[in-house]
Amino acid sequence: MRHFGQLGEDVRRRLFLTEPEPFDRQGAAATLATALGATLYSPATRPTLAQDIRRQAAAGVTSMVLCLEDAIADREVEAAEANLVAQLRELAGEGEGEGEGGSAGESVELPLLFVRVRTPGQIGDLTGRLGSAVRLLSGFVLPKFTEDLGAAFLEQLAEAEIASGQRLFGMPVLESPELAHLESRRAHLLGVADLLGKFRERILAVRLGVTDLCSAYGLRRSPDLTAYDVALVADVIGDVVNVLGRADGTGFTVTGPVWEYFPVQQRMFKPQLRRTPFAVAEPSRETVRQRLIEHDLDGLLREVELDRANGLLGKTCIHPSHVPAVHALSVVTHEEYCDARDILQQDEHGGGGVLRSAYTNKMNEAKPHRPWAERVMLRAEVFGVAREDVTFAELLAACLCA
Repeated sequence: MRHFGQLGEDVRRRLFLTEPEPFDRQGAAATLATALGATLYSPATRPTLAQDIRRQAAAGVTSMVLCLEDAIADREVEAAEANLVAQLRELAGEGEGEGEGGSAGESVELPLLFVRVRTPGQIGDLTGRLGSAVRLLSGFVLPKFTEDLGAAFLEQLAEAEIASGQRLFGMPVLESPELAHLESRRAHLLGVADLLGKFRERILAVRLGVTDLCSAYGLRRSPDLTAYDVALVADVIGDVVNVLGRADGTGFTVTGPVWEYFPVQQRMFKPQLRRTPFAVAEPSRETVRQRLIEHDLDGLLREVELDRANGLLGKTCIHPSHVPAVHALSVVTHEEYCDARDILQQDEHGGGGVLRSAYTNKMNEAKPHRPWAERVMLRAEVFGVAREDVTFAELLAACLCA
């Protein structure tokens, strides 16, 4: 699979200086963690789950979570498990090869698929029930992850991997009251970090459950506010990145929180999406801007930018309309690419030092900026590099029109 694979070859050539590289579920963990992008959640109860997965894959979704936890009612768990197993078996039976599925005469590369379980025991149970169809899974999402409960999840994951002969990653979700409450947060985070370090090869990414964190205080942000406008949540995000997002080899990829809104609502505040990026030549760009505002996605765009600035990568998504926005903003800009390339070259050949950026608008200091540059280059590999005159507005327009 590859990001923006749903676009025509001529469109990709027009938009990208360097096109996204293909990847598959057997790729390096660092590549897959970066390539998660907009991870679309879907309730495992959906009767058309297999069809939904194929359709979303064709639309550019590269990672999905099939949810057996908060997305379904308690009374639905047994039926959801049965439906999940049946639908994945259908996908595996129809495919012509690993990771493929489709109807007769049609084949589509499936996204990276994960199952969000409720209990540790579900991991081994579902792996056994799936049989050979387990090859379609890349792993499991581990909710309400704490130092105490997390150990059971990760031990079950290790056993399922051995039993199935399939590499299975875990994505713990940090969303417990122990994380929300100031008096317990430090010890909680350090304990989680120690546990994850023992299972490092099985941890693909750490996810943030901001909805549950807000619930601990009876809060819910409006579509006009990002997670970073809620002080309690912003503090938690900063502490999680501080402990688990370090660039010294001890950290993990930390993904951005869910954006809850997609319906049209009456707006209290002015749109946050400036006209400038859209006001160039093509009238269709203003149409794209208005479409984003009408679907409350201008707030999402701002939150994705703040995610990146705060060390988060990728996003939990609950609606397909969020996916192109997240992916368009994940493409490395030409300016970012030039800065990262120059920093890495300067550090390798010059032993450090400071140089003026190619865009002559900033200082690039080779040694301290190197970790940033390495992350940019990894993102460039999976999301591509935009041409010099291509903005995120054009990338969005291409995705929305595909």
